[in-house]
Amino acid sequence: MISFVVPAYNEEKYLDPTLKAIHAAAREAGEIYEIVVVNDASTDATARVAEEGGARVVSVEKRQIAGTRNAGARAAAGEMLIFVDADTQVNGPLVAEAAAALRAGAVGGGAPVRFDTSTWGVRCLMAVIVPMFRLLQLAAGCFVFCTRDAFEKTGGFDEEYFAAEEIAFSQALKRHGRFVIVRSFVTSSSRKLETHSLSQFLWLCMRLSVGGRRFLKKRANVAFWYPDKR
Repeated sequence: MISFVVPAYNEEKYLDPTLKAIHAAAREAGEIYEIVVVNDASTDATARVAEEGGARVVSVEKRQIAGTRNAGARAAAGEMLIFVDADTQVNGPLVAEAAAALRAGAVGGGAPVRFDTSTWGVRCLMAVIVPMFRLLQLAAGCFVFCTRDAFEKTGGFDEEYFAAEEIAFSQALKRHGRFVIVRSFVTSSSRKLETHSLSQFLWLCMRLSVGGRRFLKKRANVAFWYPDKR
């Protein structure tokens, strides 16, 4: 069985389309599945939307994405885990490719990303990032998959990180076996890139390149990913 793990903080606006896409994709791929929404201290109707959308709700109060994902994985029942962000929509071919890769012996993987809307700046940015992630064999955070066994062997997402935890997880998975980036694209919201200028994003990347991993272990440094409100 596939367990789709969806971390969610105040995602009532985006969550319903995400859940509908998961249901449709899993059925198209012919997979037995469950959806686990990890409601992380939401103050809106996220939990209600999740329940009405056919998901099982796990409630936590972490406000830390790695820990939220881990909580969902540990509550899930499937032997295959697919982590999907609450503003991200999967499709049938993508789910089928991920499941096939795991059944063929891969320990985990990811997918190239497309945004639901894109300005010229976003298109230029993704023209660099998508090939780079494929070349380096790294999963984008909005869609990461692995076997239950590999998740347990790595210890899951490193909870010292407040951002880029998917990169550390990708690297950890690769130490235990074959890691793949599938061909099918996943579609995610461009909201963060639309609410922050390209220059702000590039400045963040520059600070990250200087500060290294320690930079990612302080919440204040990555407030970009932790807005107080949605």
